[in-house]
Amino acid sequence: MAYIDGYVCPVPAANKQAYRDMAARVAPLFHDHGALRIVETWGVDVPHGTHTDFYKAVKAEDGEAIVFSLVVWPSKAARDAGWAAMLEDERMKSPEPPIFDGKRMFWGGFEPLFESGDAGA
Repeated sequence: MAYIDGYVCPVPAANKQAYRDMAARVAPLFHDHGALRIVETWGVDVPHGTHTDFYKAVKAEDGEAIVFSLVVWPSKAARDAGWAAMLEDERMKSPEPPIFDGKRMFWGGFEPLFESGDAGA
């Protein structure tokens, strides 16, 4: 059964292209270690809530956009093995200037309960 990692983080709006470029650079690393699909999204219609919302969850600051990302793996075992291998991969060790505050990012792993439709191209 597929396994999905989901990530949410605040990114300065001025870093949109830098974030996109970083995502394009690291996607092959994930694919090389077993990821089936990677989707990086940039918040366009992310409403502010009264009690909770994406902005509050990541303590977004003025001028920051919300990024939601997901990585689809064949299984949790494949994901665990992929991450273990990626942490040893030299490409993960190359220093990059920070594009966002990783301390305010949150993530989790999920097993699909229901799926409908086609994932598209």
